[in-house]
Amino acid sequence: MTHPNTPDPARPTRVLLYGAEAGSLQMEVARHPALELVTSDPDIVVCFGGDGTLLAAELEYPGLPKVPILNSLRGHRCIPHPPAEVIEGLAKGALASNEYTKLSCDVYLSDSRGIGSRLTALNEFSVHMGRINSAVRFKMFLNDEPYDGGIEILGDGFLVCTPFGSTAYFNKLTRGVFTKGIGIAFKATTEHTNHLVLPSDVAIRILITRGPAQLAYDSSMDIVTLEAGDELLLRKHIHGATILTCGPVKRLDEPF
Repeated sequence: MTHPNTPDPARPTRVLLYGAEAGSLQMEVARHPALELVTSDPDIVVCFGGDGTLLAAELEYPGLPKVPILNSLRGHRCIPHPPAEVIEGLAKGALASNEYTKLSCDVYLSDSRGIGSRLTALNEFSVHMGRINSAVRFKMFLNDEPYDGGIEILGDGFLVCTPFGSTAYFNKLTRGVFTKGIGIAFKATTEHTNHLVLPSDVAIRILITRGPAQLAYDSSMDIVTLEAGDELLLRKHIHGATILTCGPVKRLDEPF
């Protein structure tokens, strides 16, 4: 089955370079008649940097295939091969396509601060206390069933992530990773466990019962301030992310 973002073979693949030093790859791309450098409406986004660059590119160009080439001291999700080798593979159509699950988060604000929004993340959504000396309180509902009898959880916050993101902050909080479903990690809370791994079809609703708190996601610079009465609805996004690599990878994900 052809991927919906598969370029038309009758024309060059439109390539957009993304990253602070991505311009250094222009000559490499220009060597290949099968590739066309563009600044808008790309078929494929070549990310040159680290994992944060990849996440930022997915936020700005959701759904388009990404080719993450390592140009950083840290970049576990980036291809460590020489850029010329990766771009040649792209031009020849030799790169392997990998599909990963994303999450959506609907934000419902309880007062006149705004109408809320729908956010998406490839890695994670993270909620943290808004004041360093004041814990956040919240209740959690799984498919509208109160978690742990409807207990109010008190602590520094929580994290909701994909299998793709479980190797990052989730791993630092829990010392573990998971390969299927949706993960929840608690940050220094009164809850009896430090994490949950739920089936991917579970809808997670969070009610903030005492704020302030802050919601961050992936590498976005946008931070959402949460107050008592605000709600989050987190679930598997209807669309996934496509990442091209030089060969098959062991995916920390379920089939999308």
